Amino acid sequence: MMYVQIPETDVPFSLLLEADPSEKHINSYLPGSRCFAAIDFGHIKGICVAKEINTSTAEIFNISVSPKLQKQGIGSKLLKFSLLELASKGIQHVELGTGTFGYQLEFYQRQGFRVESIVKDHFLDNYDKPIMENGIQHKDMLRLYINLDHTVNK
Repeated sequence: MMYVQIPETDVPFSLLLEADPSEKHINSYLPGSRCFAAIDFGHIKGICVAKEINTSTAEIFNISVSPKLQKQGIGSKLLKFSLLELASKGIQHVELGTGTFGYQLEFYQRQGFRVESIVKDHFLDNYDKPIMENGIQHKDMLRLYINLDHTVNK
């Protein structure tokens, strides 16, 4: 598996939809984003989309690995690669939003992300259809962050 930055125009939209079911949301953050990919034999197997908010802060809007390849460490390696690349561009702080429960939250916490705040009713107010996981509807969003000075030195 090779980890590289790719142009936003090369990102497979279907892979982004695995992590974010809203085409409208994807179209709002994809332009101007940095896109990092896990590529195997010329095919994109994972993608991480991050956008700089200011000179020292970026937000990860989407990270997704092909469903057949999940739970094999590809997402963890892709996230670590993405954070190192962002740090090399002077980014010191990375933020993201995720549900208040489920495997995504555990994934980010294992990588060192910490809870910053809760956005009540985010998934109710911003998505047309309910987002369900294990029979439970996502309602609130957790805002997470990591300071990259700690990540780069690990």
